Amino acid sequence: MPAEKPKATRLDVIIVGAGVGGLYAIHRLRKLGLEVRAYEAGSGVGGTWFWNRYPGCRCDIESMEYSYSFSNELQQEWKWPERYGTQPEILRYVNHVADRFDLRRDVQLDTRIRSATFDSKTNLWTLKTDKGETITAPFCIMATGNLSTPRTPSIPGLKSFKGKWYHTGLWPHEGVDFSGLRVGVIGTGSSGVQMIPHIAKQAKHLYVFQRTANFSLPARNAPLDPEKERQHKAEYPERRRQRSAAPRRFRRPPPRGESRGTRA
Repeated sequence: MPAEKPKATRLDVIIVGAGVGGLYAIHRLRKLGLEVRAYEAGSGVGGTWFWNRYPGCRCDIESMEYSYSFSNELQQEWKWPERYGTQPEILRYVNHVADRFDLRRDVQLDTRIRSATFDSKTNLWTLKTDKGETITAPFCIMATGNLSTPRTPSIPGLKSFKGKWYHTGLWPHEGVDFSGLRVGVIGTGSSGVQMIPHIAKQAKHLYVFQRTANFSLPARNAPLDPEKERQHKAEYPERRRQRSAAPRRFRRPPPRGESRGTRA
């Protein structure tokens, strides 16, 4: 007899991606009483902060603002060590949130979505995974972000290049030792600007290939001042309200007594 096809998993909401947005979607939708599950291609949560592990990777939004606002206890208790969070620290924060709010039980890791189709007659989404699973739900949230698909440049000879090459968006988790090597970095966007000084400390010689000069300002990063942290946390409700009302969410009017200046 032919093998019986596995039954499709039926959910209220399918979430694709378990990064910052996907994890919040689980938390929010659970509170509405919905049955949800997030499908994540990586072996861990964190999204862009799981995949991007190149040397010097950090956020260019201040730590106190690049954080969840749905729990006042969380934002009051968490202590950011620096003005701008590093990739390891942000990933530690995201994993803490996943554990604290028991989000992992609704995340399926190491699973890539291969197709997603909507049936207008049944009003159902049908998603198929690389493991042969079929999932249906009336709602599907693509929490994949805009940094989820690394773009490998179509440089002639790249496939036949006999040396080692790496992509910032798919950096080896064990890291890369460039000691004594000749290294070339192609591009001076934010990733290039962040990684170049770190690789230069290791490499025998570093070549930087730049098409268009970037505009970059000193970050003025430093350990977070305890008094500024205390004041910022006391002003969180107003800061979050102003941020939500601003056309660009991270551009806010300064709270009373704070002058506007160059951020970085």
